[in-house]
Formats: sequence, structure tokens, C-alpha cells
Amino acid sequence: MCQYSAHDGSATDWHMIHLGNLSLSGAGLLIIEATSVVPEGRISPADLGLWSDENEIALASVLKAIRTYSEIPVAIQLAHAGRKASCEIPWKGHGVVPPSEGGWRVLAPSPIPFNPDDPEPIALDETGLKHIKDAFVAAACRADRLGIDAIELHAAHGYLLHQFLSPLSNQRTDNYGGSLENRMRFPLEVFDAIRSTFSSHKPIGVRISGTDWVPGGWDVDQSIILTKELERRGCAYLHVSSGGLSPLQQIPIGPNYQVPLAECIKKETLLPIIAVGLITEPEQADEIIASGKADLVALARGMLFNPRWPWYAAAKLGAQVEAAPQYWRAQPHGHKDLFKMS
Repeated sequence: MCQYSAHDGSATDWHMIHLGNLSLSGAGLLIIEATSVVPEGRISPADLGLWSDENEIALASVLKAIRTYSEIPVAIQLAHAGRKASCEIPWKGHGVVPPSEGGWRVLAPSPIPFNPDDPEPIALDETGLKHIKDAFVAAACRADRLGIDAIELHAAHGYLLHQFLSPLSNQRTDNYGGSLENRMRFPLEVFDAIRSTFSSHKPIGVRISGTDWVPGGWDVDQSIILTKELERRGCAYLHVSSGGLSPLQQIPIGPNYQVPLAECIKKETLLPIIAVGLITEPEQADEIIASGKADLVALARGMLFNPRWPWYAAAKLGAQVEAAPQYWRAQPHGHKDLFKMS
């Protein structure tokens, strides 16, 4: 979950507190929030970034603290917001931040704004595409040096790579637009470039929106084709979310509402699939895995509300969970074997 708490892209004390807390949650993997590869790729001026030495040094401090007290694997989500960049942070309002107030002119596959009243984005030319691809590679190299265990390439929620995938936002007439093959071209080029740079023993996964929830947009059938292309290229897993590309989306929100997308894709691939979306109870998560609908379950808002959710799940399901020895005395009555005390 984006924290909108960075300074010029650099992690702050908030990230030390926030990620340090989550590193002691007992989860199987901690994924750092969407981290922009260039300043103009940030969702907001307060977004985390990994484009400079200063960004790298700040994040290294946070990771050092995590490594001192936790063995949790840490991944990072590398991203570019495209036409959804330069927005106000959520608790201060909505809409685009103008250049006069610290914002910037945004970039996109085509000059189509997210909202009709937003400023028109600048359509990326070949030079711009190369610049962004190189920036993803440079950020991946920084993540490697930091000892990050995995990368999740963000191609969901209406951000730049998703904008290339969807015919609603990509109306180019060159090799990067039109056919599905062309619309997939740039996201796949970015994946290939990162995979050729990031340590070969470390996994790279991709987060996608399984559907735009808009007729004529990106959908699960196209997602399956993209999945097969990613599988062929050595992708390690697929994290299936949905929506975010268009304000016209009609999302049937409810418990497990995105799980059917993950299930459909899982039937067509050997890649491990992560399901997400209003999965709040341990029994829900357990059923998703046990029934084979997905291989892993991710929580975002649920973990912000209860950063010890894995402890709660282990207690309810009769399992064990990793916990720091400083917390071993916290086992509730009747759960004396809840924590692994190795």
C-alpha cells in the first residue's frame, strides 16, 4: 500500500516504522509499496522512488533495520504511474497537482487523460520509451544492490504498463498499439530488460489487473495470453488484481470479488498465482488455497488494519507463525504452540 510519505522519492522515518512493523507480522513475504523508477512516474509528489543514490541510501537504512530483527523475504514493486501521476495525496484531496504546486505534465501511451477534465498527457515517443525502460533497469539494479529478494513489476491499476495493455488508453498506431501483440510489447520489453539485469536466482513477478471492468477494455482472456507470454519469459508469479484504468469501471465489490479472475488465469498457466481483494478472514484465505483457486493470498488494507493478521490466522487455523522472541510472551491462553520458537 502506498504511504505517500517519501521526500523527493526517499524513504523517511515513517517507512522505518511502517515497514519495520510489517516485517514482524509473520507474513511469508513483504512487498514494498509501488516505487517509481523516475520522478515523473510517481503517483503523487510524496511517493517512494528508486531513481537516485539518495533514494537507495534511504531505503538501505530501512532494510538494514528489517534485516537485523526479521528474516522475512522482502520484495519491491517497481512502477510508473503514467497518466495517473502527479496526483494529490489521498488525505489532502483529489485531482491533479499542477506544476505551480509541485506537480508535472504526465506521460502516457496516447494523449488521453484519465479523467476528461485532466490535462492531456504527453504521448511517449521512442526516446521516451527507451528512457523509461532504462529507468526500470536502473531501479532493478539498485534493488539488487540493496539485497531485495524479489521484484514485482506493476502492470495493474491503470498505471503506465497497464495503460499500454488496455485498448481504452492505448490508441497508438505504431508497433506499440493496435493489436494485442503490439499492446503487450512495451510491458514485455520492460520485463525482459529487468529479467536480464536482476540476479538470475531472484524472482520477478508481475501484478496485473485481470480486467478493466469496462466493456471493450482489458479483460481476463487477454490477461491469460499475457500470462502465457510472461511464463515463457521466466516470470516467477502473477499477482491478479483488477480495475483502476478508467473512471467508467463498474466493479462488483464484495468478499473475494477478484478471486474468480485469479482462478481463471490459474487454470491456464503453471505460474504461481496470488489472489487479492477483500480477503479479510483466515477461513477465506485457507479456502482459496485449499480449493486450488490460487497459490498465495495477499492482504493490503487488512494488514494495515491488523499488522499481526498472520498471528490471528495461525491461531484460528491451528497453525504456527514466525514471531520475534521479544513477542513470545504474547501467545494467548490456549495457544502455547502458536509461535515457532527455534
